[in-house]
Amino acid sequence: MTTVLLVRHGLTAVTGTILLGWTPGVGLDERGAAQASALATRLAGIPLTAIVSSPLDRCQQTADAIAQRRPAAVIEEGSGGACQDVVVDERFGEVRYGDWTGQQLAVLAKDPLWAVVQSHPSAVVFPGPEGEALRDTQARSVAAVRAWNERLGPKATWLLCSHGDVIRTIVADALGMHLDLYHRITIEPCSLTVIHYGERLPLVRRLNDVGGDVTDLLPPPPGTARPASADSATSESATSESATSENAASPTGADGHPPDLGGLIGGGAGTWTPPPAAGPA
Repeated sequence: MTTVLLVRHGLTAVTGTILLGWTPGVGLDERGAAQASALATRLAGIPLTAIVSSPLDRCQQTADAIAQRRPAAVIEEGSGGACQDVVVDERFGEVRYGDWTGQQLAVLAKDPLWAVVQSHPSAVVFPGPEGEALRDTQARSVAAVRAWNERLGPKATWLLCSHGDVIRTIVADALGMHLDLYHRITIEPCSLTVIHYGERLPLVRRLNDVGGDVTDLLPPPPGTARPASADSATSESATSESATSENAASPTGADGHPPDLGGLIGGGAGTWTPPPAAGPA
């Protein structure tokens, strides 16, 4: 099985309020940098054959934080040091939202197309000459994942840093879920999702994991196989391993409560609790 670690970029100053899309020059804010650092620490001991990123700044900064935290001891033999470099692949770039790019989510929620995005996303083509169909986003991202799997081989574990909507389309494909249901998947900023791609079918081993032990991602000792559950279509580990809090950073509506915007497009704002400070040894 090829194992793919899917990481959404960390928070930016406008995550959950502005639909950034391919807007250049928007990097992580202090919260996002702290998220990326915390995730890099969690994953530091996991051997990675490659680290691949969307070309957008917020993803490259997240991926770079992970790459820079990698000790030489976890560089896979024969990788040529690739796991310390970040390879950019445009196929994992954000959805091309066309004329919606850079607009406030609260404003876009009043657009008639918004209702279609919620109810029938597989039919959506975002407006303007640069607008993309969500079904095309899924096609390019899934094809790219499978191309990387073939390139790196069945024993590889590699990391992809991309965007909420892109990751959701990849997860929907792995789950055999129609694109019209992909809003049911939540991908928080700097969350970890893990998919094993085998000969028969993909297995979603973690979904939207925002904290916890990752030792199960270590490769088995030489001469041993992965636990049977990793190859079982009935594995209980294919369920989500973390509860989520939705739309915590969404703009406030007229009633004083956050409207249900962030989880629908642009990946959502999500929430993050910093890890506790280390106590005395």
